This record gives sequence, C-alpha cells and structure tokens, in this order.
Amino acid sequence: MITTGINANNINANMPRLNGAQLKPISSGGTQADRAQALTGGAPSAAKSFGDVFSEALMRDSQLSFSAHAQKRMASRGIKLNASDYSRLESAQAKLAMKGSKEALVMLDDKAFLVSVKNKTVITALDKSEVKQNVFTNIDGAVIA
Repeated sequence: MITTGINANNINANMPRLNGAQLKPISSGGTQADRAQALTGGAPSAAKSFGDVFSEALMRDSQLSFSAHAQKRMASRGIKLNASDYSRLESAQAKLAMKGSKEALVMLDDKAFLVSVKNKTVITALDKSEVKQNVFTNIDGAVIA
C-alpha cells in the first residue's frame, strides 16, 4: 500500500458546508419566470415592468451612481431615463471632469440633474416645472446634454 501522508478523513474538514436550502435545482421545464425565480431564489419579477427592471439595471451598471435622495426624487417626480439618457448624462459628467468641475448642473431635455462630478454621483433630479422655479447655487459648471 502506498501512502501520501494525507489523512483522507480530514480533507473536507476545513471546507465550508453548504446548507441544502441554498441549492436550488434548475429544471428544463417551466416558464422563463420559473427558471429566473429558481436562479435568484426570489419571487417572480412579474410585479415590475421591463422598463423598470431595465432602468434599474442601467443605474446599477452605470459608472455614474445615483444618491438615495436622487433616486427618491426621480421616483416621486416620475423621471425615467433610458439608455440614451444615461449615456448623455455620463458623457456630460466626463466633460465636466475634464474641465475640472466639482459640482455641476446637467440639463437633459426637460430634466435637470445636480451632479457631484468628482464623486460621479447624481445628487438630485428635477423635472421641467421645478427647473423653472429654482435658482442653482454652489455649482461651478453646467452642461446642456
């Protein structure tokens, strides 16, 4: 008998154990929502529209982040951004950064965003009616994107 000096009883002793509840089999049957639910371990995402899920994914994958305040303002004011809007907003932030701006106003069609350029974060969002009523202070740049 050849021995290697390894105790076979202790090989898996330091390995983390997976709880059986964490493992979810994925079957080939069922609907796409069922398979998505099995993958994520959550409830079906039928409650959200495709546009909402897409917007959330864009915000998550964006180089530009949105503060909690900005997200609340966007939701309460019904401000939605598509892929083109995100691209224009990121491009405006990049231009402002190249010019050395720190806090700026970005006008995007009938919406306005206050952006912390150095932190790459949208601080707040305003819709068309609020843009007309506000005075913007403590900014060192502005872009009409």
